[in-house]
Amino acid sequence: MGSRPGSHRPHAPGGSALADPAIQTHGLVKRFGDLTAVDGLDLTVPAGTMYGFLGPNGAGKTTTLKMLTGLLRPTAGRATVAGFDVAAQPLEVKRRIGVVPESLGLYDRLTGHEYLELVGRLHGLDAATVQDRRARLLDRLELAEKAGTLTVDYSGGMKKKLALAGALLPDPQVLFLDEPFEGVDAVSARTVKDMLRTLVDRRGVTVFFSTHIMELVEKLCDTVAIIDHGRLIASGSLADLRRMATADAAASLEDVFLTLVDAAPRTAADLDWLAGA
Repeated sequence: MGSRPGSHRPHAPGGSALADPAIQTHGLVKRFGDLTAVDGLDLTVPAGTMYGFLGPNGAGKTTTLKMLTGLLRPTAGRATVAGFDVAAQPLEVKRRIGVVPESLGLYDRLTGHEYLELVGRLHGLDAATVQDRRARLLDRLELAEKAGTLTVDYSGGMKKKLALAGALLPDPQVLFLDEPFEGVDAVSARTVKDMLRTLVDRRGVTVFFSTHIMELVEKLCDTVAIIDHGRLIASGSLADLRRMATADAAASLEDVFLTLVDAAPRTAADLDWLAGA
């Protein structure tokens, strides 16, 4: 995919080179009435890395993603993405990011072709660039044969791949993915994994990746953060997390995660028809 000149050499406001983290939060808080969904979250995401963002259901992951991508305004604290403040400079942030949300916001009455053209035009890309990138993305993600079909008739996995194509088409510096492999078949999932790894390793894109599939994070991510009840409880490499959990060197990320969030395993003992009692 072609890139805009300097698009992956971002600069912070004022012109200084952004060798700093791609994403950073300081004391980030989001409250909904009496509920504190995110509670003083401090994150530092190095540029050019695959960053796994984990937590139990209701931990605040999606709320954090929405604040980082400008869909929710923080109650308190500060967040920067690609060197820009998400609250004070939301348009600058949105010009530099791609997003695949868990709940996809595709337009049902557009075809795959039309959806990607809309994305490209909204980002100010010229027609030739949109046409070129669109064709290559649809081919790589095995959507070319269905590109003329309305997205309402796409399967869940196809919609997820089209959303990823839309996120990649503008050539983002930072890519936010919320459950990107949900409903995606094994062959396509392998293609997506290879694409993401190439974006990180060869182009310096930062991928912020939230999922419940521990094996994917363990295989793909350079750094992992774990939150619970809106607070950061651990971050680092898998080796770092193992040390924090006082786990042995062979412990899986799932085992480490369960230890760090203090999740006691539950059995089927109270479901006697399942437990064989």
